[in-house]
Amino acid sequence: MVTEPARVLLGDVEVTRVQEYAGESPATPGFLFPESSPAYWADNAGWLDPDFYDATRGTLRTVLHTWLIRSQGTIILLDTGAGNGKERPYAPVYAHHDTAYLDNLRAAGVSPDHVDIVINTHLHVDHVGWNTSLNGRDWVPTFPNARYLICEPDFLFWDPIRTPRPPGDGNQNVFEDSVQPLQRAGLIDLWAGEHPINSELVLQAEPGHTPGSSVLRLQSGGTGALFVGDILHSPVQIGNPDINSCFCEDPAMARAARRRLLAEAADRSLLVFPGHFGGHSACHVDDSGDGAFIIRDWADLARI
Repeated sequence: MVTEPARVLLGDVEVTRVQEYAGESPATPGFLFPESSPAYWADNAGWLDPDFYDATRGTLRTVLHTWLIRSQGTIILLDTGAGNGKERPYAPVYAHHDTAYLDNLRAAGVSPDHVDIVINTHLHVDHVGWNTSLNGRDWVPTFPNARYLICEPDFLFWDPIRTPRPPGDGNQNVFEDSVQPLQRAGLIDLWAGEHPINSELVLQAEPGHTPGSSVLRLQSGGTGALFVGDILHSPVQIGNPDINSCFCEDPAMARAARRRLLAEAADRSLLVFPGHFGGHSACHVDDSGDGAFIIRDWADLARI
């Protein structure tokens, strides 16, 4: 089913949420956030349920979407979800999807060949899937006219030849079917440290969640935003920035990056766009004064 796109204007930049999937997940808070307290989820169920948490089942809500960004005549996709038809033996929740993602993108006014840039904030299974699509027996670039921007440390870390994956790793097959076809087509631009896109957008490395996790910074017309990928996976990490997901590769660096970005967002009133928030999907935060942060308000985006 095609989902109506939701848009917000930030200065001269238009940001549209393109949905891939929103619904129930088998994941529990104890699995994804092993450092979180069960009491926190129980005490905050009144506002976490239903957008982020199903209190009755005790499971998390899963949301996969792309941020479609139009800036200075350039069409940019930030993160590409799980993709359709991918073989994921150790991440079955992302396997063999058949979603209307491309139809949702077209509903937002963009065909695959219109895309100029694809940004992967990191190379986890649920952020790169639509990089490629199946054509016969081959995985080919979904966005053939785009340059794919990938932070070099992640490219090196997730290449199973350079860094063999442990048995049962949930990212098995991901590099092979969603990154290598781009490399063969000559469409990848590797970057490190900082990578300006134009005068309104710049990529910055923020390692911790993965070695190459990155943030897209937006500044336009006096308005600013941070697109943080999975540095923030749930609002629980706003209330307690020291809580990592079980997928954070370097826990100490992940905590430091999260605290640094939340402090900056609070100080500069930046709109924060995480990778998997349900509800209105993006928010402003304030410093609570006791080492934590609170949500001040939500973006003017329709709830999902």
